[in-house]
Amino acid sequence: MAQFDTIRTASGARAAEIDEGLRAHMNKVYGTMSVGMLITFAVAWAVGSSPQLLSIFRDPVTLSPNILGWIVMFAPLAMVFGFGAAINRLSASGAQLFFYAFAAVMGLSLSWIFVAFTGISIAQVFLVTSIAFAGLSLYGYVTKKDLSGMGTFLMMGVIGLIVAMVINIFLQSPAIMFAVSILGVLIFAGLTAYDTQKIKTTYLQMAHAGDQEWLGKAAIMGALNLYLDFINMFMFLLQLLGNRE
Repeated sequence: MAQFDTIRTASGARAAEIDEGLRAHMNKVYGTMSVGMLITFAVAWAVGSSPQLLSIFRDPVTLSPNILGWIVMFAPLAMVFGFGAAINRLSASGAQLFFYAFAAVMGLSLSWIFVAFTGISIAQVFLVTSIAFAGLSLYGYVTKKDLSGMGTFLMMGVIGLIVAMVINIFLQSPAIMFAVSILGVLIFAGLTAYDTQKIKTTYLQMAHAGDQEWLGKAAIMGALNLYLDFINMFMFLLQLLGNRE
C-alpha cells in the first residue's frame, strides 16, 4: 500500500511538472509570436510611412511593386519553406533569430498597407483580428474535440488560396479577391484553433523525453505557425473591412 501511495505521489508530481512545463511552453510560443508581430508592424510602419523608403519596393502612387518589390513579396514564403527544411540543423537560438528576421522581411512586404488604407481602419481591423485570434486560440487549447482531422483539409485550402491569389495578380478581379478574402478568413480561423491544439498535444507527447533543445525549437515553430495564422487573417480582414485612402 505504501509502495502504491509512493507511485501515485510520484505520478501526480510528474503530471504537475508537465502542466507547469506546458504553461511555460505556451507562454514562450505566444511571447515569441508577439515579439515577431511587433517587429513586423514596426518595419511595415517605418517603410510605409516614408515615401523614400517605400519607393525602393513600390511605386508610391500606384503601389505597383518593382522587381525588388516582387522579391520582397515572395521572400516570406520562401523563408517559411527554408525554415521548415533547416529547423533540424538550427539551434533553438538560431531558430529564434531566423524567425525574427522572417518577421522583419514580412514587415517589408506589408509596408504598402499604410499607404493603401487609413491608419484608423488598420488599427480597427488589428483589434478585431486580435479578439478573434484570442478566442479561436483559446478554443483550440481547451477543447476536448480532436481537431487533427482538419489539418489536411485546411492546408489544401491554403494551397488553393495561394494559387487563386497568384492568378488574380494577372486578372485583377475584385470578385475573385472578395471570394478569396472570405475563404482566407475562414481557413486561417480554423488553422488558429488547429495549430494551437497541435502545439499543446505535441508538447504533451514529447515532454517525457525532456529534450529541452527540441522543445525550444518546437516553441519557435509553434510561434511561426500562429504568427502566420494571425497575419493572414488580419490581411484578409483588412481587404474586407479596411477603408482605403
